[in-house]
Amino acid sequence: MSNRTWVFFGGGLILAAVWGELENWRASRRFTGNVPGGSEAVVVLGYRNAGDRANLMNRWRARAGLRSIDPTATDTRLILCGGACAGAYSEASLLAQYATGACTYRGEVILEEQSRTTWENISFAIPYLEDVDRIKIVSLPFHAEKARRYLWRQRPDLGRRLVSGGEYRFGEWLPLKPPLALYGWLKDARDRTPLDAFSR
Repeated sequence: MSNRTWVFFGGGLILAAVWGELENWRASRRFTGNVPGGSEAVVVLGYRNAGDRANLMNRWRARAGLRSIDPTATDTRLILCGGACAGAYSEASLLAQYATGACTYRGEVILEEQSRTTWENISFAIPYLEDVDRIKIVSLPFHAEKARRYLWRQRPDLGRRLVSGGEYRFGEWLPLKPPLALYGWLKDARDRTPLDAFSR
């Protein structure tokens, strides 16, 4: 390839990387606000897992959930979601095994082991969200955005308690962010609803 072709190719990769970062950052902030309060719930959404140990994605989601915890919170509830969708063990139990084992988390843990979809993740987690001041939902940014949208639809009063979690980090999953952003954007394009629509 000519030097000009290499320049265009390299420039395209850089633009794609920047776009992927920006879109994932924006997704991680949508449907959230600046909510005061001392108590919080961190809801971690599980991923299909066929084995008896957390797979790569569930290990990452568990770590992202733990880094979402506010060390200044007076009370934190970690809610791990997901039924046995791909194997004998629930996603929630595998998340808990990793979070309390390898990650040595010792705080309050609640397992929601019945859900099989994102809508059900949120629906079945709602009873554990009623008495907290702030709610964080953790997954890949576009998936977490989708789940926050579902909480606004199911319970707008709880939607007003949503704040950003710690799933987004600059440079993390860098090669995958552009395709993840494109997939999330196309998949949810028909389902996007402005926050104002829920706040009226």
